[in-house]
Amino acid sequence: MWQAFCAATGVTGDYVAERFGDSPEMADELIGLVLAGTKRATAGLARYYAPHTDEPRPQVGDHVVACDGQGTPRCIWRTTDLRIGPFDSVDAEFAWDEGEGDRTLAWWRDAHRRFFERAAAQEGFAFHDGIATVFERFTIVWPPETADDPRG
Repeated sequence: MWQAFCAATGVTGDYVAERFGDSPEMADELIGLVLAGTKRATAGLARYYAPHTDEPRPQVGDHVVACDGQGTPRCIWRTTDLRIGPFDSVDAEFAWDEGEGDRTLAWWRDAHRRFFERAAAQEGFAFHDGIATVFERFTIVWPPETADDPRG
């Protein structure tokens, strides 16, 4: 998928391959929202990126090959906006852009708190409302039939 995108658009450089969530079922559900045009944002804990791990922190302009639950590439997005702040600094606009559940701030906080608390229990860290969170917005650039911006 990356090679076809680069050949068609002239974009060069690196990319990251990602899968949403913590299970194949969740990954399939969330990539479905992306492909439907509903989901244009995602959030993750800052502790999952450098300097805490070897995973580079997303940057505006980065390209991500988004995969389904089986690891099959389904689309490519370009990061358009990035903010790092406390978990509880999320606003209603971001919750809407994430496109999950009923798209409200209350739903977002409840669902993401449960998701991050599960990770905290498994990995042995304390989740709290002030934990540093990466809030990322993106636009789909490939494949052309799904793209918000086919220029890359």
